[in-house]
Formats: sequence, structure tokens, C-alpha cells
Amino acid sequence: MSKSVRDDEELLIVRSQRGEVDAFNQLVLRYQQTVYSAVFRLLGNYDVASDVTQNTFIAAYRSIQSYRGSSSFRSWLLRIGSNMACDHWRSVHRHPVESLEELTEEDEAHSSSLLSILATKEVESNPEAMLLSQEFQGVIQQGLQQLPLDQRVAVVLCDIQRLSYEEIATTTQATLGTVRSRIARGRGRLRTYLRQHQELLPHKYRLNTDSSL
Repeated sequence: MSKSVRDDEELLIVRSQRGEVDAFNQLVLRYQQTVYSAVFRLLGNYDVASDVTQNTFIAAYRSIQSYRGSSSFRSWLLRIGSNMACDHWRSVHRHPVESLEELTEEDEAHSSSLLSILATKEVESNPEAMLLSQEFQGVIQQGLQQLPLDQRVAVVLCDIQRLSYEEIATTTQATLGTVRSRIARGRGRLRTYLRQHQELLPHKYRLNTDSSL
């Protein structure tokens, strides 16, 4: 984010905190797709994601006085959105989410992953490639839905929204060690799932036993 854009955002936040709805609406336009994308990846339902996204911005406006700038406004919104998405998921499924607090995993470097590449919609401009991409996006979404909720949140925030481990720890109110474990285990489960659908992967990203997300 350039300095001018950052300064403009800070001014919009200050105006929003003064109760200026028009200023907050500009922030909504700036971040609604980001929040919607994250919420959809967590819940896997377009209509529900739309409702949760709307509720996220309502909640954000009501609590914007509490925003102090200790984290980026984007990550602050994603924290509200992911929390609301998790609350909705738990209310629908009503079963314990697998706890990772006592599980350990080898640490994994925070680098660009296969998921972050495949989850984008950049494809060759021809109908066959577009159809393949759309079909594979569906496979990715199905794979994400197979993950325990805490792993799904960590993987989406890390590999799709590109938050740092520290930002994810703040967003999910977890320790760095727990965040690393959730990402490692989530990537591992997703990698196993994607191996079952290799025919939909672009050729250069076909998985083998040494590939990692």
C-alpha cells in the first residue's frame, strides 16, 4: 500500500470514528471483496458468505471506535469476519472442533505455497482453461471444507489472504506455535486431498510425493 493510499485510509477511518457513514462506506467498497472472499472460503456457501460479510461490516462500524491502528485495518476486518464465520459454522454444525493445542508439527517456513497460486483465478484466456480453473476452484473449496475449522481459518488467512503468522495469531487469538501447527496440518490434509484430483491441476503444479502446499 502506497503512502498516499495509506494516508487516505487513515483519514477515512478517523472520519468513520466520528460517525461519518459516507467515509465508512468508502472503506466498505475498498474491502468488501477481501472480506467476502475469506468468509466464502471458510463457509463454502455464496449466500451465507454474503450475509456474514454484511454483518461483518455492520459489526465493524459499530465497533470502529475500538480500532487503534495496532494492526492493519484489513487484518482487523478479517478478524471480525473470520470470527463471525466461525460462529456461524459452529452454530450450524454444533460439534467440537478438533483441538490442536496439544498436537505438535514440524515448523513450516512462511513462503508462497501451492495453494496461494492455485487459489487465484489467473488462467489462460481460452474457454477450456477457464472451465478447468473454475472446476479446480471448486475442488480447492471442497478440500478446504474438509479441514477442521481452526486449520481452515489459519490456511485461508495465510495462503489466500497472505497474513503473516503474527497477524494470524492476533486475529485468531492463538499462540504462534499453534498457528504454525494449524497451518502445517491444514496444508498436509489439503495436499492429500488435492492428490486425489491431480487431473485438474495445471501440469506444472501436478503433485508428487515430494511436493508441498
